[in-house]
Amino acid sequence: MGKLDRSSDWAHCMAPSLEEIEQIAIVAYAALPVEFRSLCGDIQLHVADFPDEEIADEMGLETPYDILGLFEGSAIAEASAPATGQLPNRILLYRRPILDYWAEHEETLGALVSHVLIHEIGHHFGLSDDDMEALEDAAD
Repeated sequence: MGKLDRSSDWAHCMAPSLEEIEQIAIVAYAALPVEFRSLCGDIQLHVADFPDEEIADEMGLETPYDILGLFEGSAIAEASAPATGQLPNRILLYRRPILDYWAEHEETLGALVSHVLIHEIGHHFGLSDDDMEALEDAAD
């Protein structure tokens, strides 16, 4: 069971903004080992409330709450010289689905944002969801 945080006045707290979620992700990224970060290259980080309609359709989402984050770009294993007009690799974090998940689970917001960020970096490294699930199970 989670513990009650008595250090804050929750009655006057607002939900974290896009910028505040981005700051949590930046801090989580900075805490990763430098060797790990160097392999990420110039990956960009973006936070949005929800995936756009094109992504939702492409991924076959039933609701926009079905995805917490997304890696867009070419995995390291597929990387070659970028094609003209190719966008840089980026990780998208979706604030509203993350907050909804956070509200229903006993995990800190920082741990959740960090987990989603690292999961999407795993896709950058070419790992599938099944690969990452197997790694997480082995680590437990």
